[in-house]
Amino acid sequence: MSDLRTKEEQQALAFMSPTMPVYDPDAERVEDFERSGINEIVNCCVYSRKTGLFIEKIDLDEVSRTLANKGQFIWLGLYDPSIETIEAVQKAFDIHELALEDAFNENQRAKIETYGNESLFVVVRTAYLANNHIHYGTTSMFMGSNYIITIRTGASNSYAPVRAYCHRRPEKMSMGPVFVLHAVLDYVVDSYLPITDSLGEYLREQERNIFSYKFSKEILQSLYILKSQLVHMRAVMLPVQDICNFFINHKKNELVSVFPSIAKPYFRDVNDHLLRAIDAVNGLNEMLSVAMDTYMAMVNMGQNEVVRKLAAWAGILAVPTAVAGIYGMNFDVMPELHYQYAYFVVLAVILTTCVVLYRQFRKSGWL
Repeated sequence: MSDLRTKEEQQALAFMSPTMPVYDPDAERVEDFERSGINEIVNCCVYSRKTGLFIEKIDLDEVSRTLANKGQFIWLGLYDPSIETIEAVQKAFDIHELALEDAFNENQRAKIETYGNESLFVVVRTAYLANNHIHYGTTSMFMGSNYIITIRTGASNSYAPVRAYCHRRPEKMSMGPVFVLHAVLDYVVDSYLPITDSLGEYLREQERNIFSYKFSKEILQSLYILKSQLVHMRAVMLPVQDICNFFINHKKNELVSVFPSIAKPYFRDVNDHLLRAIDAVNGLNEMLSVAMDTYMAMVNMGQNEVVRKLAAWAGILAVPTAVAGIYGMNFDVMPELHYQYAYFVVLAVILTTCVVLYRQFRKSGWL
């Protein structure tokens, strides 16, 4: 998200207790495998299909040799790769060219596509909270029977925690690339939850402001900005549910070499986390709608109160205005004008009437 914001927008998005997405401290255990992020090729690691253990780190020109060994699989991690790097990866892994076009699109909608019975392509939108801003990115994944390629574009957290998690569970890694796919999806979905928590806390703070202040342009603007954030987050998360449902409803005769049925429960778990995040956003959206309606109702009540006060004072001032208007007419025959105490009588009538009206308006709550 751009940092070029107005002062009001920055104030509106200043979450009360921003929380970074969950970061596994054990990621340091694979520090040697995760590079600084400057390189396009973050990692190209080989794992055993039998034991799930890390074997070695290789270069792209060694991929063909490794793919020929059915007892191993490769996890290649890329970050904002150039066209040249992608072309080299396509040649090494024989990836479908249509899938590569989507991998370069940072705003690609989350989706899943299969290519024959041997490979699939998954795109998910990533989001994480940092410095009081929500940052969005895209992760594309190509998976075959003996490889998985993760491509991060745009703003994205490092997948070092995911790699650390996988390294600590070699018995799960023996399932092959599908477990890596599950781990990445789980990490992406879990990163949604701190955002929904921060949005919820910010909304609760704004609800307190609604009842603490009079009409404020900043409060109204912050509510609309929050509304747009919730709509965006919902658009990011909902398509991921289709991806989870694809794996949950997977048929045994489809993608046999890529997706073993034993992996289904893991994607159900991811879907449960996702549903929790979606429910949180939907709940916040409803709360926000109520808050906005309440705020506008309070603004209207305030305006009505002002109108009542103006009307009351106008009624009070109408008395001396009317009397002064009557006796300001230039008629020759106005007998009371020649009465000795006429001036004092008129003043008394005006004052008495105004006092009576004032007390009546005060009693009715108009003043």
